Amino acid sequence: MGIIKNIKLSVANNSLKQELKQHKRESRANKFNFNEIKTVGILFDASNTEDYDLVKRYVVYLREHSKKVKVLGFFSTKQIPSLTYSKLEYDFFSLKELNWYGKPSTHIINNFIAEEYDLLIDLNIYDHFALRYISALSKAKFKVGKYKEKDEEIYDMMIDSDNTQKLKYFLRQVDTYITMLNKPEVSLN
Repeated sequence: MGIIKNIKLSVANNSLKQELKQHKRESRANKFNFNEIKTVGILFDASNTEDYDLVKRYVVYLREHSKKVKVLGFFSTKQIPSLTYSKLEYDFFSLKELNWYGKPSTHIINNFIAEEYDLLIDLNIYDHFALRYISALSKAKFKVGKYKEKDEEIYDMMIDSDNTQKLKYFLRQVDTYITMLNKPEVSLN
């Protein structure tokens, strides 16, 4: 990583720390039940067609379980590809919507942050600051993301994922753990 990128990332992280101090929230890890949630927000890098298709299939799965889903995809390019069709539950942003140090700011992003989803799933396996920023400031009641020690104050549940694995593996882990939460334990007596 170049010196300029390191400086930008340092400024971005310091700015996020300051904003997080103003947006303190209590962890709700013990107040989550997958069967009771109604709304889900999903963040992901939409640059890879395979990942995009995987997220679309997961949205269908969630809707089959009576969840209202809103997806925010990030393209790590200057423009959003013309083949991307924005539907009611999908919005996208690109590098063009980021300031000089990577902070995203558009009405679409601000609306996503302000929405109080019952569950936010951050599929940011490529560690984009813009997606981390949105997750950190999101008003979601319960947040799930990739494990990083520095992000413990952001997420209610973090999944430790091998960096060599792809989104499919990570999403499978997320789905496994969120559906297990608060299920009654079976007694063997």
